Amino acid sequence: MTRVKIDDGSVVRPEGVDEAAVRSIFRVPAERARQRLDVFLHHEFRRTSRTRTQRIISLSAFDHTGKPLRSNHRLHPEELVVLWRAPWDEDPVPTDIPTVFEDDHLLVVNKPAGVPVHPTARYHHNTVIRLLKTERPGQWLSLAHRIDRETSGVLILAKHPEADRRVKRTLEAREGIEKRYRAITWGVPEHEGKKAFRLVRNVELDARHNTGVRMHVVPDGQGLWAATRFEVLDERRSLQGNPYALVRCDLETGRQHQIRLHLASIGFPIVGDKLYGPDDSLFAKGADGHLTAEDFELLELPRHALHAWQLELPHPMTGETLLLEAPFPRDVSDFWASLVL
Repeated sequence: MTRVKIDDGSVVRPEGVDEAAVRSIFRVPAERARQRLDVFLHHEFRRTSRTRTQRIISLSAFDHTGKPLRSNHRLHPEELVVLWRAPWDEDPVPTDIPTVFEDDHLLVVNKPAGVPVHPTARYHHNTVIRLLKTERPGQWLSLAHRIDRETSGVLILAKHPEADRRVKRTLEAREGIEKRYRAITWGVPEHEGKKAFRLVRNVELDARHNTGVRMHVVPDGQGLWAATRFEVLDERRSLQGNPYALVRCDLETGRQHQIRLHLASIGFPIVGDKLYGPDDSLFAKGADGHLTAEDFELLELPRHALHAWQLELPHPMTGETLLLEAPFPRDVSDFWASLVL
């Protein structure tokens, strides 16, 4: 990400831009020079389609002097691209963020599905950190890690800088760390004839995919080493006879989309997954709000059925072992209850 903060007055507000406009500034790295502006911003936005990116440019893209930029503008090194976007009506998100654990150092919450942890092209105010700071005015809070917007479950925030430094070091070192997820899959996963198995498959970003975020499996010696332990906890069927499984997923590494990609790579994607499920074009359609009734019928759930169930780690200040657990959310548990034993 090349987004930067500049508050020294060197970026000029274009004439006629609303005083309440949301400003985003991107600095062009040398390796991205000569790219078209629409290609550059499409990569930065990741979850936005090329068409929507071009529309954003036509309405809000300027250089640092306030000169409008076009989609076909060729970038140069260190150039600043400034988006002045009128305040937008964000998609509503759940605003109740339940607390799992709290002391003087940490705040651990059960993040609802649909709430992003960081601001994005579509969400500026409706993020975990902003919602919690609104609820807790004056409270110092910093995210210790992240989970995807559609994933629910355990999320740790630090309440002061020293706790922030320590918990991040602990999570990066992965010593004494156990991250356990639960998922519902299309089909009943098995590997080499077993329903409890360990999958080791290297992963990397798929440069061929137009979203800029989709990962893919690569041969040994390439990409990033990734390992996940899986166990089928229960099996059910739909009224039409289609099989589903409730699966425990324990992370040994924390690569982007690791659980979703590993399960999809052996033919058992997670229910509701727009990127690794039956049609990866649904990801861009979902980002633009263009999913149809037929699309939702195919997905079965409006979000992927993945939940960060447990996180076990030593407390960053006391060393005491913490077992943090978030109950299965209603949308996923209701879907599971609708299936036949």
